[in-house]
Amino acid sequence: MDFKDYYAVLGVSESASPEEIKKAYRKLARKYHPDVSKEKDADTRFKDLGEAYEVLKDPEKRAEYDQLRKYGARADGSFEPPPGWQSASGFGGGGYTEADARQFSDFFEEIFGGRRRGGFSGGSDSGGFRQNMKMRGEDVHARIALFLEEAFHGCDKQVSFTVHEADPHGRVIPRQKTLKVKIPAGMREGQHIRLKGQGAPGIGGGEPGDLFIEVEFAPHPHFTIEGRDVMVTVPVAPWEAALGATVTVPTVGSKVNVKVPKGSTSGRKLRLKGKGFPGKHPGDQIVVLQVAMPEKHSPEAEKLYAQLAEAEKNFNPRSKLHV
Repeated sequence: MDFKDYYAVLGVSESASPEEIKKAYRKLARKYHPDVSKEKDADTRFKDLGEAYEVLKDPEKRAEYDQLRKYGARADGSFEPPPGWQSASGFGGGGYTEADARQFSDFFEEIFGGRRRGGFSGGSDSGGFRQNMKMRGEDVHARIALFLEEAFHGCDKQVSFTVHEADPHGRVIPRQKTLKVKIPAGMREGQHIRLKGQGAPGIGGGEPGDLFIEVEFAPHPHFTIEGRDVMVTVPVAPWEAALGATVTVPTVGSKVNVKVPKGSTSGRKLRLKGKGFPGKHPGDQIVVLQVAMPEKHSPEAEKLYAQLAEAEKNFNPRSKLHV
């Protein structure tokens, strides 16, 4: 009798968590389900997966199996349980039929006494494991690109994506779907919208999977986003920064007047409370000042700069550089 490495069958490590085992089983069972798979050995692989999962999902059976793995197989790959071995977690109760028994290997029957001790938890009617199994459809992931204004105010968008489903002949084929999606106001980049039941159809009458739409932003010429805050760089003239001024600043969808404090420098940040992305806790708009120089000066302006240089001759903007 050959030894069955159930961890290798599911492609997981010996330390895999129950969630990892379940995820691996569902992924592979969907791939090799005989109703949809085109693999030549799909039926055999599917039975092996069901057997491996039946053992590893159960803490008691898994603990017993781990003990036997340590006991090991022979050099030729064959296996015999230790003398006097008897499973304490074998199947109790009735209802285990010959149809169910055919779903398990000799290795499984030898270890857990499945054919003699009762029913398989996956179903006990004469249809067997494969015929009674219902599988939830695969979740589908898609992306949708939004302009900043669309995400800020909310909008309706169309999203197209591909699902895989079985045709009347059991072949798995791709199908394109298009849905109209309502984008709520205040969606941020990287957030997901979940549409229940819009993923791939289930197998054997199982429920369909879900569609997860990830939001991404198209680049904006003026604004950037940090969390729920909206950042914008606003140029100001040297005299506006020096003397103070009131300037018009764009926000998402409108404009506001902002007071530039006297003596401002490039990089100074002004916070507009509540002008960021909407939500339960709205963000702010951060205005970053940038002192901008004219490309050319008039002779009169150059004279004024010369007077300014004389009046402020003790000011050295490079004093901290020690030059």
